[in-house]
Amino acid sequence: MSPLDQTLQERYDVVVIGGGPAGLSAAVTLSRALRSVLVLDAGRPRNAPAQGVHGFLTREGISPLALLGAGRAEAESYGATLVHADAVRLERGADGFDVVLADGRSVIGRRVLLATGLTDGLPDLPGLRDQWGAGVVHCPYCHGYEIRGRRIGVLGTGPMSIHQALLFRQWSEHITLFLNDTVSPTDEEWDSLAARSIRVADGAVTSVDQVDGTLTGVTLRGGATFALQALAVGTRMEARGSLLETLGVAPEAHPSGMGHAMAPGPMGATAVPGVYVAGNVSNLSAQVVVAAAEGTTAGAAINADLVQEETAWAVEGYRGPFSASSEAEVSERILGLRRHGLDQPATGAPASGGSDHREEVHRVG
Repeated sequence: MSPLDQTLQERYDVVVIGGGPAGLSAAVTLSRALRSVLVLDAGRPRNAPAQGVHGFLTREGISPLALLGAGRAEAESYGATLVHADAVRLERGADGFDVVLADGRSVIGRRVLLATGLTDGLPDLPGLRDQWGAGVVHCPYCHGYEIRGRRIGVLGTGPMSIHQALLFRQWSEHITLFLNDTVSPTDEEWDSLAARSIRVADGAVTSVDQVDGTLTGVTLRGGATFALQALAVGTRMEARGSLLETLGVAPEAHPSGMGHAMAPGPMGATAVPGVYVAGNVSNLSAQVVVAAAEGTTAGAAINADLVQEETAWAVEGYRGPFSASSEAEVSERILGLRRHGLDQPATGAPASGGSDHREEVHRVG
């Protein structure tokens, strides 16, 4: 990645804040569209603790850091500038958006893409964070195959924990749901758990146990222990969206109750014209391949937005006070049928140099 002290341009077509799969995919798409692109990457990827990326066609099992390294190389090969830096403030400016970095430098982006991801809030249990990304997992589609057939516990953190237990049952017959003094199943949910032979343990979990870095189980209040080979935990997912608060946009509560996310419009547009979002910052459940796809989609939308703006500028110049079309229009208004001092018939094709735009386009073609 480019060093922090790299000289930056004053302005870019697009400033991408976040160098994960969404941000890098957008950078590749925009750079291939011949846009000047700056990617600001704070270097804190959410999935860094994971051993591999799954569900990404042709990249199955690749380490998260290797995937990002390949993505950075691709973006730079098309001309994107990548800088390891924190963006700390975002404001609307005269020429777009002013992005201020932690070291005091600032750049201007005509458009901004926020692809900063999210943070996973974990219960405050001894040993839990130590096992995060190893013995402790959260997504069955990301980790279920790797722990298939094992003794899997599901730590109750909220209403979605029952859904999580039923999902992980697809990968193992040995599932235990720990209510953790947090989850209270309904009668219907008790029936679902019983029908799927999912064990349920009452009482609060007080520790996640391990030996030599390997998960061994959990301990409940009162001392009861349960041997486990994996523990699934539903995290509290919070979008890293504070940069948009100065523009009047804040993360919103997710309907599932899993956390807060930025509300995306079509193709990643936000309520602030010119500002877009992609990846986990706006889609809490997006896997890596989905986040990358959203970055590509947002990149295409941003380029189309810029093209529309540039076309409007071109039309304004074309119709400006000294354009051929405006001069012809003035002549038409003042002289009528006697343009250039020559009598013109009232009907028939317009004379050369007339104000018919379709005729002008035909001649150019």
